[in-house]
Amino acid sequence: MGKEAQLRPKVNVSSYIHFMLNYRNKFKEQQPNTYLGFKEFSRKCSEKWRSIPKHEKAKYEALAKLDKARYQEEMMNYMGKRRKRRKRDPQAPRQPPSSFLLFSLDHYAQLKQDNPDWSVVQVAKATGKMWSTTSNVDKQPYEQKAALLRAKYFEEMEAYRNQLQGRKRNFQLKK
Repeated sequence: MGKEAQLRPKVNVSSYIHFMLNYRNKFKEQQPNTYLGFKEFSRKCSEKWRSIPKHEKAKYEALAKLDKARYQEEMMNYMGKRRKRRKRDPQAPRQPPSSFLLFSLDHYAQLKQDNPDWSVVQVAKATGKMWSTTSNVDKQPYEQKAALLRAKYFEEMEAYRNQLQGRKRNFQLKK
């Protein structure tokens, strides 16, 4: 007989989810004939969660830590399928940059020079704000350049695909 498929371990849940499950069970015991929709129940549950003291939350946090440890242990022993990334063909043409990326490349050095203590993320945010406030007339050169690069990319891709098909034909003929 073949090997049995191993099921992926159930993901660990947060302390709030543990509280919510417990609260739902208590609510059902206290009021068995009362039905609350999800929206109403979750509202009541979140209000209750905010109102409980820290020492009571601690027991749910301990449950969450135990659950996380269980999940990590099961994942260590899990031998299921793992996705492999498809390798990029080095001969394939690279996708062209967008008009925004071309704009960013032009303005990055100046922003970094003006603000040397900024991180890459801060510079990127500032560039995004600049792009959004830039008029369409000022964006036009970047969009035209991006369109030219995109057209060139599609031509290169077509040539690349034809080259691949030629290789496949030659390979099939050699068999």
